[in-house]
Amino acid sequence: MIKPTDITVGVLALQGAFSEHIQLLQKAAIGLESPQPLIFILVKTPSELARCSALIIPGGESTTMALIAERSNLLEPLRDFVKADRRPTWGTCAGMILLSEAANRTKKGGQELIGGLSVRVNRNHFGRQMESFEAPLQLSFLAQDAPPFSGVFIRAPIVESIMPREVRDSDVEVRAPTKAARGNVESVFADDDHVEVIAELRRRVLPGEALSVADGERGNGGDVSSIVAVRQGNVVGTSFHPELTSDPRIHRWWLEEVLKDLKRREELLKELRV
Repeated sequence: MIKPTDITVGVLALQGAFSEHIQLLQKAAIGLESPQPLIFILVKTPSELARCSALIIPGGESTTMALIAERSNLLEPLRDFVKADRRPTWGTCAGMILLSEAANRTKKGGQELIGGLSVRVNRNHFGRQMESFEAPLQLSFLAQDAPPFSGVFIRAPIVESIMPREVRDSDVEVRAPTKAARGNVESVFADDDHVEVIAELRRRVLPGEALSVADGERGNGGDVSSIVAVRQGNVVGTSFHPELTSDPRIHRWWLEEVLKDLKRREELLKELRV
């Protein structure tokens, strides 16, 4: 039973790899110093979302997730959670697409986006599921001598470009609706216009090798770098699937960031009461 003093972290469970996230969150929370117990729940309804202090949107199929969220009356509550209340939210693969302000290569008719990350993503950049692969990644928050994180890329998007908060690019196929921060919460994230690159995928391609299966783009050979993990204020996006590994380091780091966020909100409330 969840108590009022518990810190509830949700994983959106409409479609995709949500159970794997729960398992890694539980593993990452072992030994983590927290002022209250951490509780992890699956989120399928607006009332379950309302109980959460933070949320993970898992990998899966972004168009399907958006459609189910809309039919479940969850889409607007998700936008409020991310953009109005500025709650910590992390999206992996499909989750990163949904949290982007703009997306290309969407299916016919496009799809709804939640937004929160001022980036434009290219869906399925590396092609079909049969083109899935793993690659070592250097994450910005890990120690320099730490072993690289093994990124699992399955029909993965990449960040094509970092954009202004207001997206006006006429070439963008889908945009997220704007939504202002609620109350005094924006002061907690004074630097939320800055998009921080957390990880890049660096790989060597041969002359004539496909850079993007989705685009049919061919390289001239040499090193190619793609942005595969970003952070902006309360929102984190990774184009790979940390939940499909046994490595809890990203989940551990994110939980630590969630606890920092709660502390900042508590300090803000104290200041407002003075």
